Amino acid sequence: MHPLHSYVCRITIDAAVQHDHLASMHAPAPRTHNVGLVHFALAMGGFAIGTTEFATMSLVPYMAQGLGIDVPSAGHVISAYALGVVVGAPLIAVAGAKLSRRFLLILLMASFALFNTLSALAPDYHWLLLFRFLSGLPHGAYFGIAALVAASLVPANKRSQAVGRMMLGLTVATILGVPLANWLGQAVGWRWGFVVVGVLALATVALVAALAPRDPPQHGASPLKELGALANGQVWLTLGISAIGFGGMFCVYTYVASTLLEVTKAPASVIPIVLAIFGVGATAGSIIVPKFADRALMPTAAVLLLGSAVALALFPFAAGQLWSLSLDIAAIGFLGALGAVLQTRLMDVAGEAQGLAASLNHSAFNFANALGPWLGGLAIAAGYGWTSTGWVGALLSLGGFAVLVVAVLVERRSR
Repeated sequence: MHPLHSYVCRITIDAAVQHDHLASMHAPAPRTHNVGLVHFALAMGGFAIGTTEFATMSLVPYMAQGLGIDVPSAGHVISAYALGVVVGAPLIAVAGAKLSRRFLLILLMASFALFNTLSALAPDYHWLLLFRFLSGLPHGAYFGIAALVAASLVPANKRSQAVGRMMLGLTVATILGVPLANWLGQAVGWRWGFVVVGVLALATVALVAALAPRDPPQHGASPLKELGALANGQVWLTLGISAIGFGGMFCVYTYVASTLLEVTKAPASVIPIVLAIFGVGATAGSIIVPKFADRALMPTAAVLLLGSAVALALFPFAAGQLWSLSLDIAAIGFLGALGAVLQTRLMDVAGEAQGLAASLNHSAFNFANALGPWLGGLAIAAGYGWTSTGWVGALLSLGGFAVLVVAVLVERRSR
């Protein structure tokens, strides 16, 4: 079981706009009495998305059996979802530029509920492929817009913490939502796993409608301004950090079940436990790391990438024993808090194209989700063994760190 799981904003703006943007960043956030509840509502959407993204992997054998197809073909439904994420994030962010963020979040979660429910009702394999692609479309845009809403409710020096709280839904899904969907899929049929996600998405619609601030459309927002992000070098560099640096985590996570069985010689029954340990580490990272990022954003990102390189390089040595592998997997999950840090970085460099940049972060995340497993699979196929994913992952983390260094040097030079 592995995530298939999801990341770009505007060229140089004139001095007056730059001044206004920086001033607004450091201004205190509007006061509200239910910030925690709003963050909870936004996190519920992440919980729904995380549940379907992670649980679908474990339901592939049951989908294959139920639809009368082979397992590799059934695995294509996951690729269809990931493709939807990559395509949907920029398109929806641009198309929805003139909509209020609250309305856009409701619309995204309502469509997510609809397409997951249709996935449960798919009459055959080809319809399921279509519905999984459509289910992936709202994914990146939801996280991007939800991050902007979460950060807008707190002072500028607590934005990373706000994004981290919103992302808790995704990490908690690996601990609670995925086992629930998987259990239902095994007990009463794989289609019920998608039904659960549809219900969670509808609950998110109700919570966001009731709790999220009724904001007007962003003043002066337009699709053209959002597309300006594509000409911003710092946006591309930040996305590069995500697309490469996160590949290391996915490289190991994808093959951890096989490593447990073939190298650690652990029984299959411990696989869900180890994956839940990864989720616990990721949840702890989402809570703790953003506090440091709000004080020193890029240094925190650098520490996370270097720490990931170390943890991933230790994986081949830790894989021999269940306890050491579990500790290493927890550390890899913890260091995955890089996502919230980079989301905040995109807010800093996006200028007036906040929506597109924030959404494309999750497109880059899904690129990493494809790159890491692919490179890890090449190493395994070449005969280097299951644990070689650790070495490949460490190199990817170092690659992300190298992109970060370039981003910092370019930024200092431009100043």
